[in-house]
Amino acid sequence: MIRIFKIALRNLLRYKRRTILTSILITLGIVLVILFSGLAGSFKTMMIGQITDSNLSQMQIHKKGYISSMDTMPLNLTLDTKRYKKIEEILSGNTDVLSFAPRIKLNAMLSNFTDTTNIRLNAISPEQEILVCPDVGSRMTFAKDREQGILLNPGEVIIPEKLAKGMKLKIGDPIVLVANNKDGSVNGLNFTLAGIIESVLGPQGKEGYMHIKDARELLRMDKPEVIEVAIRLHDFDKLNKVYEVISSELAGIINKKGKQEFEIHTWDKLSPFSNIAIMIDFMTITMKLIMIAIVLISILNVMMMSVYERVREIGTMSAIGTSPNRIMSLFLAEGLLLGLLSTITGNIIGLGGIFILNIYKISFAFGRQDNLLLSPTVDVTELLWVSGIVLLISVFATLQPAYKASRMEPVDALGHV
Repeated sequence: MIRIFKIALRNLLRYKRRTILTSILITLGIVLVILFSGLAGSFKTMMIGQITDSNLSQMQIHKKGYISSMDTMPLNLTLDTKRYKKIEEILSGNTDVLSFAPRIKLNAMLSNFTDTTNIRLNAISPEQEILVCPDVGSRMTFAKDREQGILLNPGEVIIPEKLAKGMKLKIGDPIVLVANNKDGSVNGLNFTLAGIIESVLGPQGKEGYMHIKDARELLRMDKPEVIEVAIRLHDFDKLNKVYEVISSELAGIINKKGKQEFEIHTWDKLSPFSNIAIMIDFMTITMKLIMIAIVLISILNVMMMSVYERVREIGTMSAIGTSPNRIMSLFLAEGLLLGLLSTITGNIIGLGGIFILNIYKISFAFGRQDNLLLSPTVDVTELLWVSGIVLLISVFATLQPAYKASRMEPVDALGHV
């Protein structure tokens, strides 16, 4: 076997220019896949992190049926104290859950005593919300003299940037919020504009923040109620696994009508930005398919030319008693060697490129955060998969020319011009 590979290597070196050009083409394809996968994966991770860590959270639990009607923010699908305690027990007993926070979502009318407009509000418990969405404050602007670390106090409201401009409101201005509770009665309270939040997340463009205690007072809730429970995990990579565990536990809680009490959704089921993540995965797969096509066509072309140019040589080998299987093995070894050398070179250059990209950081802006840095990485498993695919395609592309060479009749081959 070693001798076959030595002969195969010698044959590849006989046509140095063609071998080098083919190897460069295959290497380039591998390098592009590694760099693209690293950059795309880093951007995807960054984007998901910005969405989940600044607003959405990684998972959310609601009363059954809330998500299907969430556009209207219904107040009749709340979680009372008893139901919240059940959720709290499940989440507290799961070691993969880092933190969770209660929220109330509501529609209200905002007035500056001159003009009135509608606003969507997230009522939060600030201390718990920061643990679930650690970057929530990065999208907000406060007064310069505000004490650091304080996100929201009772009696304060944070409104979207566009809304503040349209209503000509500044931080510190008094405002009024008017809302209907679930029984239809109207209530209004005075608040202070504590901060401005950028409206960068599409559907959340008119969402502001208020304290959860204020929301309960505004909605005249006799007992503490919440609309959703936001969840953050220790390890985001375990999202689907933890989702299955919590989902199965929640499924066991049945209401008086014999139906499931709760529903749980991961971030990608709640945000339209999940489509961008899908597109990134699709483009990555497309790049890999392009690379496979490059390898297949390149090696197939080289091996077919090799067989055509060495017909008389193949005839001589057959005439002196070389078996068809050995001739086939020789050509398969050439294709495998060409793929192997290109793969090793491509991996070295690709990993070198990833290393350089991490030294000279690529920065981009996302809303007010203009110093976000991409940190491209390549998973070892993915690298092995790419390398394995290239080697398999190298052998596969060589099969037809190798089979053709092994089935040549010695007399016909020796008479070939």
